[in-house]
Amino acid sequence: MIEKTDKIYVAGHHGLVGSAIWNNLKSRGYTNLVGRSHQELDLTDQDAVTAFFDAEKPDAVVLAAAFVGGIMANSLYRADFIMQNMKIQCNVISNAYTHHVKKLLFLGSTCIYPCHAPQPIKEDSLLTSELEYTNEEYAIAKIAGLKMCESYNLQYGTNYIAVMPTNLYGPNDNFHLENSHVLPAMMRKIYLARLLHESDWQAIRQDLNIRPVNTPDAAARIVGKTTIDGTSDEDSILKILDFFGIADNHVTLWGTGRPLREFLWSEDMADASVYILLNVDFSDIIGIKKYSSVHYGARTDGAIDRNYSEGRGGAIPALGEIRNCHINIGTGKELTIAQLADIVKETIGFEGTIDFDSSKPDGTPRKLTDVTKLHKLGWHHKVEIREGVKKLYDWYRHSLNR
Repeated sequence: MIEKTDKIYVAGHHGLVGSAIWNNLKSRGYTNLVGRSHQELDLTDQDAVTAFFDAEKPDAVVLAAAFVGGIMANSLYRADFIMQNMKIQCNVISNAYTHHVKKLLFLGSTCIYPCHAPQPIKEDSLLTSELEYTNEEYAIAKIAGLKMCESYNLQYGTNYIAVMPTNLYGPNDNFHLENSHVLPAMMRKIYLARLLHESDWQAIRQDLNIRPVNTPDAAARIVGKTTIDGTSDEDSILKILDFFGIADNHVTLWGTGRPLREFLWSEDMADASVYILLNVDFSDIIGIKKYSSVHYGARTDGAIDRNYSEGRGGAIPALGEIRNCHINIGTGKELTIAQLADIVKETIGFEGTIDFDSSKPDGTPRKLTDVTKLHKLGWHHKVEIREGVKKLYDWYRHSLNR
């Protein structure tokens, strides 16, 4: 049980998910929150993370920090995606254990599932066939993270819960052209294409000043610069926007537009995460309570409870093999990328054309989560996609005026 006075560390509290979880906790009266920016604490630095846990001694941890990006970023920075995320997870989870944290919530992604998993995707689809190649490294890192949580629970009796959210969007989303996810990238591209058609260079420069473009190597050779912002010359701005498929009243998006995707408003995700953090234990997920003869619980001194861990292969022989203890978080609803583009286009008031470049990868053809487990635990989403796109566009426009 997490008390209102307990100290909760939210790793990644400035990000899309972390900031929403932080605000949700505060709205519920949990005000003893701890957060560190990347500049203040590099979670890939083992010694720094240990020193942080030594000083703060959190009672609970939400691990929402990650090295993330879309298809382009996953393709360009494969080594970074696996190494950075593995370091973050190993450092935070191991310190949570050695510092006797009583509850940890690990946030992964539904990209952990096989490329051609049966739809909708159940938690039991994990590791049944090959992953989608374009995000393989990130997926492997996240699978390792959820297995760390599962394994610590089984060996040491900890209470670490892993949740796998579907595609998220919302306040504090990443709109950088070179490494953002599909919805914010699409929204910014369509918005800039509209501004080009309107010759609104003041608004274009304002947008680029708030979110400068760090040019990939291929683009840098074309533009001749490593960064483009609102102070750059008009020709350089046009070249970098064209590199990312943005032109006067015209946008080119990667792939065919046919893949089906599910999208969840980040504040809904935060509400689900906090609900699980406060109300769901590992014992609830594996149904251990029906085995009254099995002692379940972590030792306060961090030692292994022999009654609990005897028989390492499954930790609890009476339960057999324990797998796939994570929880999908989503809406259970989907639409094509082309349909999403039409919603964004309508929301922004864009009257130009949107084309799809079928020479570029689509990613997984379909990725719809089965949220039966989540619904049985008592939580359902609230924000539908049209409302969410409107809310995201309003937030994005507001962010340009700061």
